[in-house]
Amino acid sequence: MTDDMLHVTDDMLATAERIVRAGPICDECLGRAFAKLGHGLANSERGLKLQTALSARGVNRKAGACWVCGGAFEEVDGLAERASAMSDGIEFDTYLFGVRPTPRLIQGEKLFLERFPTDAYEPLKHAFNREMGKAFEAHVGHGTVDFERPHLSYVIDLASDTITLKVRSVYVYGRYRKLLRGIPQTRWPCRVCKGKGCSACNFTGKQYPESVEELVAAPFLEAAGSKEAYLHGAGREDIDARMLGSGRPFVLEVVAPHVRSLDLVALREQVNTTAAGKVEVNDLRFVSRDSVALVKETHAEKTYRALVSLASPVEEDKLLAAVSSLIGQINQRTPHRVSHRRADLVRVRRLIDAQAKIVSEREVELILRGEGGLYIKELISGDEGRTMPSLSGVLGLPALVTELDVIDVSASAFPDSV
Repeated sequence: MTDDMLHVTDDMLATAERIVRAGPICDECLGRAFAKLGHGLANSERGLKLQTALSARGVNRKAGACWVCGGAFEEVDGLAERASAMSDGIEFDTYLFGVRPTPRLIQGEKLFLERFPTDAYEPLKHAFNREMGKAFEAHVGHGTVDFERPHLSYVIDLASDTITLKVRSVYVYGRYRKLLRGIPQTRWPCRVCKGKGCSACNFTGKQYPESVEELVAAPFLEAAGSKEAYLHGAGREDIDARMLGSGRPFVLEVVAPHVRSLDLVALREQVNTTAAGKVEVNDLRFVSRDSVALVKETHAEKTYRALVSLASPVEEDKLLAAVSSLIGQINQRTPHRVSHRRADLVRVRRLIDAQAKIVSEREVELILRGEGGLYIKELISGDEGRTMPSLSGVLGLPALVTELDVIDVSASAFPDSV
């Protein structure tokens, strides 16, 4: 510390003397009153320099706990040691501390500012969080503060003397292909017990034994030392539909990981090996949390292959004309099959392109490209008039989808589209 770091003026000393005479005060809080003056000094150093100058004038501080912070800054090193212990075994580069002062500290700071107003003052929260960070780094030996997206977020509650730690999730973007019908995208709680476990679900709590989410997440959970992961998809296919082509975009959120530097190439191979014949993933890359909303909210165009059973044969010309007439606006009231869990609305969607070919006397294959949210099964069947127009309605005979595959999900907003 050199004298040119803080030029102590008579006005500063006059204010500092009034503060010191008001009651016991620590160097940190005395220095905080002048935090924006000088450079290269910690508040405690600034406070000590002012107290030294006052002592030379015969003005000495009173004994006892600081009347402003109540000795809170004396607890910093111990709290930092506890925070350091909580991070043992967790890989991180960045951190952030937050503090919840006691009501007494809030009142003390308010009183201090009322009695000694100054533009150079630094709030207790700011100073405390910074000192916590410095002490924490000294204990763990590494780390950088990050105010936006820290790997570790600590909250110190001074009233209860507790520390809570939140470890930032790891987010991995990719595309999955579902090669087998009968697998839901995410874990589906048992309809009977609502996930608690019962005889109907063999006490698994699940309606289906496995999901795309679980098959993809399992290797990630092991590698990251995590207990939870969530798959956020760009829409979802029906359980009885496959997801083929280049796959469906998704973001896998790995919650509270102990390891962040995951080997995505190795994990891709592990998923594709352990879930072979069921699910495979490709194009994995690390992304930010913002990508979750991007993937879920982007209105992607989707292309389907549908195998359709007709109640009676149709001529090829009539089929092609009927399919072509569907291109354009489709009005769909919420389908019967999902009306128990979705609002009863009429949704307007667009069929962008459609192709058809006859497979057998009463079976046709359709390739349909439409806006996200277009119900393909109902576009074919009409859903008792809830979808208009429909293939069944145009042909004037019942038509039902017997097999459905999603073969493309595309939007320019997806991370792999550039």
